[in-house]
Amino acid sequence: MNWNQITSEDQIEILKELSKEKPVLIFKHSRSCSISASSLSRLERSWNEEKAGDLQPYYLDLLSFRSISQKIASELQVEHESPQAIVLKDGKAVYHDSHFGIAFDDIVESAGL
Repeated sequence: MNWNQITSEDQIEILKELSKEKPVLIFKHSRSCSISASSLSRLERSWNEEKAGDLQPYYLDLLSFRSISQKIASELQVEHESPQAIVLKDGKAVYHDSHFGIAFDDIVESAGL
């Protein structure tokens, strides 16, 4: 699995637009949290390129880009959590979960793949 990095607030609008063509996964990760590390590892181990299809995975480092996380919560009307997975489709959040609730199969299903 190859993560694309989110490093600017401007990318949020770009990702919303991209999600009108392909579903987008945003994974918000805190490098200082063992639960976040476990959730990320679990997602990466269960990732299946064939099942993921056109799903575009994006990674946000919360420690480096906290303001982006706050903007994502505001723009997508999803309460901030960490770790957190959000799936965008047609410009809107169609899935969000956190901690050990994050599951590859649920992500793929919500993306319509």
